[in-house]
Amino acid sequence: MENIERYKHLNKYLKEKFGERTLKICIDGGFTCPNRDGSKGIGGCIFCSEKGSGEHIKNIEFDSNNLFNYNESPLFICNNSTVSISEQVKRYFNSYKAKRANKFIAYFQNFTNTYDTLENLKLKYDSALIDNRIVGLEVATRPDCITEDIAKLLKNYTNKYYVCVELGLQTANEKTGKFINRCYTNDDFSKAITVLNKYGIDVVVHIMIGLPTEGDKNIETLPDIKNTVDFLNKHNIQGLKIHSCYIVKNTKLEKLYYDGKYQPITLEQYIEQCAYVITHINSNIVIHRISGDAPKELLVAPSWNSHKKWVLNGLDKYLRENDLWQGKYWHLIC
Repeated sequence: MENIERYKHLNKYLKEKFGERTLKICIDGGFTCPNRDGSKGIGGCIFCSEKGSGEHIKNIEFDSNNLFNYNESPLFICNNSTVSISEQVKRYFNSYKAKRANKFIAYFQNFTNTYDTLENLKLKYDSALIDNRIVGLEVATRPDCITEDIAKLLKNYTNKYYVCVELGLQTANEKTGKFINRCYTNDDFSKAITVLNKYGIDVVVHIMIGLPTEGDKNIETLPDIKNTVDFLNKHNIQGLKIHSCYIVKNTKLEKLYYDGKYQPITLEQYIEQCAYVITHINSNIVIHRISGDAPKELLVAPSWNSHKKWVLNGLDKYLRENDLWQGKYWHLIC
C-alpha cells in the first residue's frame, strides 16, 4: 500500500471535478465579524489575528486616482488595503500566479464573508466573478451568519459556478468554545449545516488541534478530538480543514502564552492527533488542509508551524508506517 492515497487530497478532487488544475484567488472583501464589532463580542477569537486569518492576502497599493476607473466594481475598501475587489482579481490575473492554472475559484477568505446585507453581499460576490476563468465561489464565514436568505443567494450562483461555504467550528467542545471566545454554539453550527444542505451547497469545516483547555496532549487520554470528530461525522459535510493552534502577535492567545497559561502542542503530538482525525473521519470528505501556516513575521509559537513540509511529510510517514488511511476506523463506528 506504499503508493495509495492515504486521504482525499483537495488538489486531486479539484482536478477531477474541473478536468484540470484549479487554484484559489484569495480575496479581502472588506468584511468584519460580529465577534469584533460588538454585536456578539469584541476582539474576536483569542487566536484570531488583526487581519482575521487573511495574512496571506497580498494587495499591492496603487494610484488612488485610478480607484474609480473600474465601472464593473463598486469600491469596497478592504480592511487593510485600498484595493477594490475587482482590482484584486485583476491583479491576480496579471501576476505570475495566474500562469500556474487555467481555472480558478474566487475565495473570500478573511473575517466573516456573509456578514452584510444581501444587497452588499451580491455586489461583492459579483465584483469578484469578472473573468471567464473563474469557475467557483468559495465563502468563509461563521455558522451564526448563515440564514435561509443567504443560502438562497449563494444557491443562485450554482447555475454557473461551483459554490462552497467554509464554516469555522474549531471544536465541538462547548467549554473550549467559550474559552476561545468564538461566540457561537454547536447548535448554531448544526443549524447552518441544515440550511446549506437544504440548498445543496458544499460545506468545508475548520477544526483546530491543540486548543487551550483541550486537556492532556496525549491522544490516548484526550477525549476532545474524539468528541469533535464524532460530532462532525453526524453532519453532512463535504470538506475539512485541519489546523494546529498556533500563536500570532497581538492576540489574546499570545498573552496567555507569555503568562505561562498556554503551551502549544509539539509537532509529534500534532501529527498523531491529525492522524486520529483522518482515520476516524468519514472517508468521503475531502481534506482541504492538514496544516495552517502563519506568516513567519507574525508567528510567536510553535516554531515548527513555519515548516509546512515537516507537517506534510511527517503525517504521510506516520500514516504509511502505521498502515493508516482516511476512514479506516470510521467504518467501524458509523
